[in-house]
Amino acid sequence: MGQECCSTNEGKKRIPPQDAHAGHDHGHDHESGGAQWWKSAEFIACVVSLVLLLTGIVLDNTRAGFHGYARLGFYLLAYVPVALPVIVNAWRTLIRGDVFSEFLLMTIATVGAFYIGQYPEGVAVMLFYAVGEVFQDAAVSRAKSNIKGLLDQRPDEVTVLREGLAQRQQAASVPVGTIVQLRPGEKLALDGELVSENASFNTAALTGESKPDTKTKGQQVLAGMINLNTVADVKVTSPYADSKLSRILELVQNATSQKAPTELFIRKFARIYTPAVVFLAIGICLLPYFFVQHYVFNDWLYRALIFLVISCPCALVISIPLGYFGGIGAASRNGILFKGSNYLDVMATIQSVVMDKTGTLTKGVFAVQEVALQPGFDAAELLPMVNALESKSTHPVATAIREYLGDKALALEVGEMEEIAGHGLSGTVKGKRLLVGNFRLLRKFNIAYDTAAENIPLTVVAVAVDGVYAGMITIADEIKPDAPGAVAALKALGIHTVMLSGDKAAVVNYVAEKAGVAQAYGDLLPEDKVARVKEIRGQKGSVAFVGDGVNDAPVIALSDAGIAMGGLGSDAAIETADIVIQNDEPSRVPMAVRIGRATKKIVWQNITLAFVVKGIVLLLGAGGLATMWEAVFADVGVALLAILNAVRIQRQRFD
Repeated sequence: MGQECCSTNEGKKRIPPQDAHAGHDHGHDHESGGAQWWKSAEFIACVVSLVLLLTGIVLDNTRAGFHGYARLGFYLLAYVPVALPVIVNAWRTLIRGDVFSEFLLMTIATVGAFYIGQYPEGVAVMLFYAVGEVFQDAAVSRAKSNIKGLLDQRPDEVTVLREGLAQRQQAASVPVGTIVQLRPGEKLALDGELVSENASFNTAALTGESKPDTKTKGQQVLAGMINLNTVADVKVTSPYADSKLSRILELVQNATSQKAPTELFIRKFARIYTPAVVFLAIGICLLPYFFVQHYVFNDWLYRALIFLVISCPCALVISIPLGYFGGIGAASRNGILFKGSNYLDVMATIQSVVMDKTGTLTKGVFAVQEVALQPGFDAAELLPMVNALESKSTHPVATAIREYLGDKALALEVGEMEEIAGHGLSGTVKGKRLLVGNFRLLRKFNIAYDTAAENIPLTVVAVAVDGVYAGMITIADEIKPDAPGAVAALKALGIHTVMLSGDKAAVVNYVAEKAGVAQAYGDLLPEDKVARVKEIRGQKGSVAFVGDGVNDAPVIALSDAGIAMGGLGSDAAIETADIVIQNDEPSRVPMAVRIGRATKKIVWQNITLAFVVKGIVLLLGAGGLATMWEAVFADVGVALLAILNAVRIQRQRFD
């Protein structure tokens, strides 16, 4: 209602917590109190006021002696429980320079109603305003507690092993390196490394998926995972406050600081709109004196007060942030983390989704299929040299080669090692100059090779020794099971799909065909990907890029929305991307689009509802055809309807 207007938790930051207790207490514990709103002092005050108001209306119609000071005193008794906090906050905001606050407007409107003898209307306006505040607080509390309930489910205490003895200890005080014992059915409180040989976990709190995830000794396990079957020992690798779950929870709870354009517009609109209607109300009250023959001040004051109540943009400024917060909560429940409500708007209007291949549409788990060396090259000598060079890289292809060859020659010294972006590795092993990478690497050094190998629909690692082509290693990656369905879902939403990869064109086209991607480009360097994304933006409009959130930082920065796959295990992905898909499933990308569109639809429904109803009743009020009761509906009634509509998104399914 005021310049910042009502009533999101954020909208009242100007009133410190100690002050908020005197008014509508937006400083209470939203995280834990979402289900206890009916026990709040505000709700009790509303009940008391309602009972007294209804009693007063009954007395008005049944007792002839109920008038004068007795009637005024009774309605004041009904008015004070809900009005006192608002009047106190009106004074505090006034002395801070916020003349057009919601508190002051409601105070003026209701005191004015008492001045002209409309006691029941004065009480009703303040009562229903307070009811709106209670319901709005409950809605925000529910949204926040839903998110916290989904993510922050860690136990406060853990069982630690010290000298073979199990002891209970506060999780927040457990140091890194401690061994924690997790019994079946218990939830892990800290990130760690599995010490036991193997264990199965339910990861639903982190990924939205209840499918068991089996971990083996040495693998990472995260806070929030539930041990399913056997006793598991876990070595703590990060403090309680620095766990992935803590960072994800903070990310989601702070997401509303990034405002959507619609939200920002409404806030700016309220700063202009509210003072304008105040001056219009003054005009409605005073200007008729110069134009109306039988001017009665109280009659026109009543119309002005109605106009003031109707004009408050409460429904807009409450429901729009709540709608976006609901969208963020719905997404987090499905394993999708939006870093701001602005990205919900972006995903709602996205026109193209550009995807990386490895780790996005494919599993990124490579396995060597074949080693084909040229005559004159001995595998027993060459492969250990390749393994030694590849051990210096963290690329999935290098990992596949190391797993295939084992620990052969990892102790060999590698000299003059260089990683050539988009090409491969170069280095000296056992006095020989070794090149290991794609065929672009061979062309870069003018090394002749059999070009027919470029048509093999697998990832091919070419090897050259001292400027001579020595052969190749073929490696295969597997397409994710839900990748074709995800691409089909994007197409059904009217979104153009493109795949960009540094892998060779034959492999890229093969994966694109299997997944159903509309366009695919291979043999791309990082700068080529940037050029392609610019081209797609120019032709198709807004672009979302889906990748690992680390290697494609320039493309993510260029795109309208950067989406990181598999962000659960990657700190860098969480830091880099605008949206994080926690469970590594491509099917979450079209789900993010659907959530964005549903959120935007609800927001615009609320905007339309508020403007239409308020516009009609404003005209009726200015013309003297609407009473204070219609004004209450136009303000608080529409606000309540908008709140209920905004909360609806938290219950929707987006599968």
